[in-house]
Amino acid sequence: MSDDTRPSPEALLRQASQEGCGRLKIFLGAAPGVGKTYEMLSEGAERRRAGVDVVIGVVETHGRVETEALTRGHEIVARKAIPYEGRTLDEMDLDAILERAPTLVLVDELAHTNAPGSRHPKRYQDVEELLAAGIDVYSTINIQHIESLNDVVASFTRVRVRETVPDSIVEAAEIEVVDIPPDELIERLKAGKVYLPHEATRALAHFFSKSNLSALRELALRRAAQAVDAQMLEHVRALGVGGTWAGGERIVVAISELPGALGLVRATKRIADAMHAPWIAVYIETPRAQTFDEPEHRQLAAVFNLATQLGGDVATVPATSVVDGLKTFTAEARATQLVVGKSTRSRWFELRHGSVVDQMVRESPGIAVHVLPMGAGTAPRGTRVRTGGWGSKAGYAWTTAMVAGVTGVASALFHILNLGNVALLYLLPVMAAASLFGLRTGLFAGVVSSIAYNFFFLPPTGTLTINNPENVISILVLLGIAFVTSQLTSRVRAQADIAAASARTNAALAGFLRQLTSLNDPVALARAICEEIGRLFGVRAVILVAEDPGLAVQAANSVDYRLETMEMAAAQWAYDTGAPAGRGSSTLAASEWFFQPLRSGERTLAVLGLAREAGGDPVRSDQLPLLMSLVDQASLVLERARLEVEMRDVDAVRERDRLRQALLSSVSHDLRTPLTSVMAAAAELHRGVTPELIDTIETEAARLNRFVGNLLDMARVEAGALRLRLEPTDLTDAVAGAVHDTKRVLEGHAIELDVAPNLPLVRVDPQLLHHCLLNLLDNAGRYADPGTPIVVRAEHRFGLLRLSVIDQGPGLPPGREKEVFETFRRLEGSDRAIGGTGLGLAIVKAFAEAMGMTIEASNREDLTGAQFSLCFPVALLVRDTDGANL
Repeated sequence: MSDDTRPSPEALLRQASQEGCGRLKIFLGAAPGVGKTYEMLSEGAERRRAGVDVVIGVVETHGRVETEALTRGHEIVARKAIPYEGRTLDEMDLDAILERAPTLVLVDELAHTNAPGSRHPKRYQDVEELLAAGIDVYSTINIQHIESLNDVVASFTRVRVRETVPDSIVEAAEIEVVDIPPDELIERLKAGKVYLPHEATRALAHFFSKSNLSALRELALRRAAQAVDAQMLEHVRALGVGGTWAGGERIVVAISELPGALGLVRATKRIADAMHAPWIAVYIETPRAQTFDEPEHRQLAAVFNLATQLGGDVATVPATSVVDGLKTFTAEARATQLVVGKSTRSRWFELRHGSVVDQMVRESPGIAVHVLPMGAGTAPRGTRVRTGGWGSKAGYAWTTAMVAGVTGVASALFHILNLGNVALLYLLPVMAAASLFGLRTGLFAGVVSSIAYNFFFLPPTGTLTINNPENVISILVLLGIAFVTSQLTSRVRAQADIAAASARTNAALAGFLRQLTSLNDPVALARAICEEIGRLFGVRAVILVAEDPGLAVQAANSVDYRLETMEMAAAQWAYDTGAPAGRGSSTLAASEWFFQPLRSGERTLAVLGLAREAGGDPVRSDQLPLLMSLVDQASLVLERARLEVEMRDVDAVRERDRLRQALLSSVSHDLRTPLTSVMAAAAELHRGVTPELIDTIETEAARLNRFVGNLLDMARVEAGALRLRLEPTDLTDAVAGAVHDTKRVLEGHAIELDVAPNLPLVRVDPQLLHHCLLNLLDNAGRYADPGTPIVVRAEHRFGLLRLSVIDQGPGLPPGREKEVFETFRRLEGSDRAIGGTGLGLAIVKAFAEAMGMTIEASNREDLTGAQFSLCFPVALLVRDTDGANL
C-alpha cells in the first residue's frame, strides 16, 4: 500500500473515539427569524413518525404560532426551576433527559448561557454531556455565535454577541444551513413574525439591514462549506483514499529562510482571501537547516510569525529534500493550490542542484502551482561564511594513510595478484573515505588511489604514463565509485539525522508528559514544566498565573530571573489576548522575555515566559514545533489539574449540602419529639407537680442534651479540633461509668457485663472513650427488642483486646455493615432505622480512629441482633502501670 493511500491513524483514532457517542446536528442560520427552530422541529417530527424516540429538551418559540404548532405531539421534558436573585429561571433539565434516555433530543439555542447554579455554565456543555451519554442532539445556532467569527460579525454589524460556542463544537457536528434571501427575511420582520412591532422597527434600522444580512448569509454558507470540507477530508483520510478531493480550495505556501519568503506569505494571504480558502505555510526542514546561524533562524521565525498573524496555519516537515517534503505534505493536506517562490539562480546552480519549481510542476499534476518571484537567493544580512565544506584535514590525512596502506599491501602481494585485483583493493579507501568524510574527501581518495595505482602498478611503473587505454577505465571507475558512494552515504546520513531528530522530539514529548502526569499539585506541575522546558531549550523559564490584581510568578527554574515593567506588560497582554508577546513576537518585542499563553479551549490557564541569559531569541525557529507541542501538553495537564481541584471542591460542596440537608432533617424530626414531650410536661406543671412529670422532663432533656452533644462532637471531628489526652484507663471502670450514665435509656433491658477485672489497662482518652461507650449503649438500648438483655463483653486474645456491645434485634443488612458508620446514615430494613440522628456511630468511628482504635459492626451468630466492637491493638495495651510501656 502506498503512503498516499494509507489510512490515517489519527483519523481512525478520532473516529474510534466517537463510537458510542451521540451525533450532533446543527441547524445554522445567518440571523434570527430564518426558520432554524421550525426546521429542527419539522425534522424531529419526521424522525418521530419514523419510529425514533424523540423528546424536546428545550425549544424557544418566541410566541410564533406556526412554531408552537410543531411542538404538539412531541414529548416535552419539563424544565428545571432555578432560583436566582429573588426570581425563578427555567432551564433545560439535563438530569431528567439523561434519566429518560431518548434516542434524539431537540435543544434550541446552543449558545445559551445557563442560569447561575446550573451544572454547566453553557448550554453547549449540557449538549456535550448528552452526546457522551449516547444521545443524538438537534440544535440551532446563528453564525454570529461562532467564536472565531464573533469579531468579524461585530466589525460590520456594530453588535457584539456575548454568547458564543467554540469552533470545535461546530466542526464536529453535521451542519444544515437554514437560509432565506435577505428581502424575504426583512418582509418577515415587518410582518411581526420575528420580533414584536416596536422591536422590529429598531432591528430594521440597525442589525437587519440588507447589507448586514447579505454579509451574514455569505459567512454562514462559507462556514458550512468549510465544515463539510473538513469532515470530507477526515473521512477520506480514515479510508486512505488518494486524490486531492478538490471540493474546496486548499492552499499551501512553501516558505524558507530567504528574505523574499515574507512577500510570498503576503501574496498567499491575498490569494486565499480572493478564493475564500484556508491556507498553510510549510517549511521543509532538510539537513541543510542544521547549518543555519542566528540571522537565518531569526528570519525563519519572522516568516512563521507573519503567517500566524495573517490567519494561516504553520507546519514544519523534516525531509531529505525540499521536493520530497512538499510532495508528501501537499498530498497529506489534500492541497489544490501550491505557492512557491522562484529565486534568481544561475544556470550552473540549477544544473547542479535542480529546480524545485520545475520538479513540483512536473511531479504534481493534480495541483495548481503558483510561481512568484522572490529576488536573488541571498542569505539574510549578517550570515557568516561557512567553512569546512571541502572536508577536514583529519579526513584527508586518514584518506592518504589508507591509500598508502593499500599500496603497501598490494606491493607485498603483487606477485600473486593481477592488475584487476589491485584495482579492486583501491576501492576500499575510496568507499571508506566517501562514507566517512563526504563527497570531496571521497573524490580526493579516488584521485590519489588512481595516481598510486598508475605510478606503482601500471606499466611503465614509476611514471604517470598509461600505455593501455583499458586502465583509464579503471581510474574512471574509482572516481565514479567515490562519487556514488558519497552521494548514497550523504542520503543515508541525512535520513538518519532526520530520524534521530524525530526520535529526540518524540522522546522529549514522551518524557515531558510522563513526568507531568505523575503530579497533581498545580505548583509542583508548574515547577516541573519550567524545569523541563528550561532543560530542553537551555533557557530560563517562569510560569505566571492570575492573582488579584494582576499576574504573579507561580514557579521558575532559577531564582535569578527578573521581570521588569515591560516584561509584566507583555505577560499580561499574552494572558488577556491569548496570543504570544515579547521578544520574537509582534507585540512588545523590546522585552527580553518571550511569553506564550497556556490555553485550554477559551480559557487562558497561565503564561509561560522564556529568556536566554546571554540575550537573543529564546527559541529558534526550528525549535518552535517542539515548543508548541510541549505547550499543548502542558496546557492539557494544567487543565486536568484544575478540573481535579474543581471536582474536589464540587464534591466537598455536595457533601456539605448532603450533611446540611441530613442535619436539618434530623433536627426537624428527631429533636422535635423530646421537645414536644418537654413542652407537654411543662404545660402539665400548671395543674400540679408529679414525680412522673419531673422524670419525663429530666429524661427528654437528657435526650436533647445527647443530641446536641452529638452535633457538637461531629463538628469537632469535621473541624479537626480533637485534642487527645491519652492516659492508662481501666476498661472495667469505663464500662461501669457508661452503663450508669445511660441507665434511663437502657431501662427495660438487663445489662450483662462480661468484663474481666484482670484486663490490661488501655492507653486512651478517657473522655472520648466514655463518649464512644455512651453512643454504643444508647444505640443498643434504642434498637434492641423490648425486654431483651444487652451484653457488654471484653475479650483479650492473641494480643488484641476487643470490647463489644451486643443487642438482640433485627440486625444489620448483610454486606452493608460498614455503612452504619457513615454520617447521618440510617439503614432501612435494619435495627438502625428507628429514630436517632445518624450521628452516634459516625462519632464512635471518628473518636476510635483518632485514638488508634478500630470499630467493627457485624450480626450475631447465635441469635438475631447486632454486635459493635471496639478493637484495641497491642500498641494501646499497658502492661506496666509505672510507665514502661506508656
